[in-house]
Amino acid sequence: MKLHGGDVYGVAEAIGIPVERCMDFSANINPLGIPDGVKKAMADAIADSVHYPDPDCRKLVQALAEGLKVQPEWILCGNGGADIIYRIVQAARPHKALLPAPTFLEYGEALESVGAELVHYLTDGQMEIREDILDWISDDLDILFLCTPNNPTGLLIPTKLLEQILERALRTGTRVVLDECFMDFVVEERRCSMMERVKVYPNLVIVKSFTKLYGIPGIRLGYGISSDEAFLKRMKRAGQTWPVNGIALAAGIAALKKEQEQFVRDTVEYVRREREWLSGQLRELGYTVYEGQADYLFFRAPGQPDLYERLLNRGIIIRRCRNYVGLTAEHYRIAVRRQEENRALIERLRELAAAGTASSGRILTCERNERTWRQK
Repeated sequence: MKLHGGDVYGVAEAIGIPVERCMDFSANINPLGIPDGVKKAMADAIADSVHYPDPDCRKLVQALAEGLKVQPEWILCGNGGADIIYRIVQAARPHKALLPAPTFLEYGEALESVGAELVHYLTDGQMEIREDILDWISDDLDILFLCTPNNPTGLLIPTKLLEQILERALRTGTRVVLDECFMDFVVEERRCSMMERVKVYPNLVIVKSFTKLYGIPGIRLGYGISSDEAFLKRMKRAGQTWPVNGIALAAGIAALKKEQEQFVRDTVEYVRREREWLSGQLRELGYTVYEGQADYLFFRAPGQPDLYERLLNRGIIIRRCRNYVGLTAEHYRIAVRRQEENRALIERLRELAAAGTASSGRILTCERNERTWRQK
């Protein structure tokens, strides 16, 4: 069973409260919402829905190529980042794949769909990838998936190490898939991204998405970039003819316009400020917080494997991370949301901590509500 974040509808139904009463910290979407220009473009595109969308996404591809300074032939658009991931796997048909642990679950699910052998590289106690990952890249390794900033930890992979990985993979004939979907929230994005290395390493495929930064998960729009044009053609054949609907195309084109640049800058600064505040508050409460650079925070709550359920009783949804390889029931992830919501979350956590202090250091639970949740 998938346990991704963001199923606010299912959770609200399960605990018997309206969706609007839930605060969903499990999905990492821009807390500033959809920019007005993107909203207008989507609304205007409804009238054109009487036509099939452009199967080659020409206008969007051209806008991306100009912004990223890459060849249009190196870009393939799809129905969200997940669609691109599955297309990569279908096109590559790998026999052996390497995944760091923990990392985004969708990679493993896509690889299992083609029967690939999964090998997991366990990160260290700081959840960081070390140089010894180079020893895992061998001639029999077909594909390696990496994510920077990583999901769920939010940690960046050092660019020097990424260069070493790409060099090693080039010699072994290993394709490297680098997920940079959360790179948009990194203050020094240009320095940390491998986008400029695409032309140097034909074995590199970068995955990007409009979902997080522009707040449009319901529209589904992502893309892949690689200088291996033959591989991109195989990716294109691996999916349906019309991968992107007309409304999503209009949203993407509008998002890339110059008028949205201030929105992006405001978002990055807002997320940085609120993330730092949340991080400090979580540490004061005794949690182990990792120095992520995305629009979410990853932390460990020692002795609190039931923190998810207890916050759920208060209408707050956080992301349990126990189903990630290498993590436990004490690991959680929270999105950076609106200031008032972030403060409400911390207040609820303080209440739980106070209840625990009043009971010889153990955190109490509301047995009646817990029992109701289990029954549902």
